[in-house]
Amino acid sequence: MIGKHFAGAVLLSSLSLTYAATAQTKPAARPKSTAAQHTFTLGDNDFLLDGKPFQMISGELHYPRVPREAWRQRMRMAKAMGLNTIGTYVFWNVHEPEPGQYDFRGNHDIAAFVRMAQEEGLWVVLRPSPYVCAEWEFGGYPYWLQQDASLVVRSKDPKYLAAYGRYLKEVAKQLAPLQVNHGGPVLMVQVENEYGFYSNDKDYLALNRTMFQQAGFDGLLYTCDPGEKVKEGHLPGLLPAVNGWDDPRKVKQLVRTYHGGKGPFYIAEWYPAWFDWWGTPHHTVPAEKYTPRLDSVLAAGISINMYMFHGGTTRGFMNGANYKGGDTKFEPQTSSYDYDAPLDEAGNATPKFQAFREVIAKYLPAGATLPPVPPAKPTMRLPAISMGAPVSVLSRLPQPVINAQPQSFEALHQAYGFVLYRTTLAGGRKGTLQLKELRDYAVVMVNGERVAVLDRRKGEDQVELTLPKGTVTLDILVENLGRLNFGPFLTQNRKGITEQVRFAGAEVRNWQHYRLPFDDIAKTMKAPAGKTGAGLKSGPVLRQGTFTVGTPADTYLDMSQWGKGVVWLNGHNLGRYWEVGPQQTLYAPAEWLKKGTNEVVVLELLKSEQSQLVGVDKPILDVVKVEGEARKSN
Repeated sequence: MIGKHFAGAVLLSSLSLTYAATAQTKPAARPKSTAAQHTFTLGDNDFLLDGKPFQMISGELHYPRVPREAWRQRMRMAKAMGLNTIGTYVFWNVHEPEPGQYDFRGNHDIAAFVRMAQEEGLWVVLRPSPYVCAEWEFGGYPYWLQQDASLVVRSKDPKYLAAYGRYLKEVAKQLAPLQVNHGGPVLMVQVENEYGFYSNDKDYLALNRTMFQQAGFDGLLYTCDPGEKVKEGHLPGLLPAVNGWDDPRKVKQLVRTYHGGKGPFYIAEWYPAWFDWWGTPHHTVPAEKYTPRLDSVLAAGISINMYMFHGGTTRGFMNGANYKGGDTKFEPQTSSYDYDAPLDEAGNATPKFQAFREVIAKYLPAGATLPPVPPAKPTMRLPAISMGAPVSVLSRLPQPVINAQPQSFEALHQAYGFVLYRTTLAGGRKGTLQLKELRDYAVVMVNGERVAVLDRRKGEDQVELTLPKGTVTLDILVENLGRLNFGPFLTQNRKGITEQVRFAGAEVRNWQHYRLPFDDIAKTMKAPAGKTGAGLKSGPVLRQGTFTVGTPADTYLDMSQWGKGVVWLNGHNLGRYWEVGPQQTLYAPAEWLKKGTNEVVVLELLKSEQSQLVGVDKPILDVVKVEGEARKSN
């Protein structure tokens, strides 16, 4: 693994040397499409599809947040609400998890997703800029960009541009042939993403446009920025889309200001609700607050993209986090990306769906009607599942990496999950244990038993300890709660113990690092057990259980009696749970259940005694627990 770390650094260096040559190459050859080709152009006031005015009524739908087996159902729901287009980001860290290793398979097969949209009669707006924000880990950037401490994302740094350009070419191989001018459904391609929030370097934006064009995106390009930041983030010559505004007069005036006095007019992100983060109330917005706004936008002939039409679930460890600096709190986002969207986390219509559908129906082309709304998908309530005996995480450790100072996740060549830091101390004394720049959550154990937790959300980085006599084993299990996805601190996104550890005023040295990415839970559960006594009383544990299903249907695992951790269903990482809420359930899609025996594994950090798992037939997304007491969101 250390060798791979150095190989990644060398690859990044070589990429920086090749960018200048790369920028001069011609677009990669594309396979010819047999589908009918269309034209999609800019009129003075309207988009023109094959020369005729076309109003996009679009909704955002992210392929990694929905099981591939359910993509088509979600698209049909989009059609039923009246959408004619869907928008999606393309996620760099999904497609290039390690330098030069590309993944466009299974749930990451973005080309299949786009082709399926075309089969369902939907157009697509593509957002492949390497930075996506999207409440997604590191805003979509792969963790390995940070292995070079000098590399600066969203800049003209040659090392960044080289890695970005190489990735963009691979994306173009998948998606450039699916542009509308080549017979595909992709109407427009977005350059960068809300760059005005971040900076105003027009040369950098121009480089982005050139890279897109040379990669093979030869159709219509555009930028998108919040209305108040269009001046900073717009690149002259491209259509400026507007985010967050829905006053037709203001939108049109703004676009004309930066687009030669002309349209067309596109609200690229319209927010009928919002996302959640741990420890705060669930965000909901009633439909009646937004239906008049949607009506006025469509009546004015403005095209629109709802963010989100369907949020889905941020599986695994891919949630992002927010932090604005100073005294503001670190805010890691929940695994549920329900978003209070028109389509709920499981893909069912909500009252907001029906309200928006009624508005959209008023603006259908003459003679067109909407398809009927499919009924809600069946759900089931699982019987209580008795989980097996606890297995201490401390008994499932791989070979350690040894270093005098604690190493970050990035230095250890680990993207996500957990790292266990271990050392020994002379006991029989008291002192303050301080973890400088903890990122993000630590379970502190002495001789295998938990003595404290430290939570970056609360600004916690130290605790008073009394050590027993003799030589003491100090274990610190650190969880990456999600890298920042927004704001000026994108370049300060390393995880783990990122500086040093001190106890009783002295630096603690000589660390063993155990990498625990939990990227293959079956392998973890089959690993040979080490010593089994340590950690079973109060340390983090793994529990495994089975249950039987007759006919698979959607269900929800109720984690409200557990503490904090992660759940896997038949090998699929369902996401994180945390008793602080507001999310108290994990959505288990029918597509990932099997008729017959199913297996569930729980990693529990805080309540090693918990031994029963309960299933419910509805999500619980609105309960915040404060000091052990549940409080339902208003």
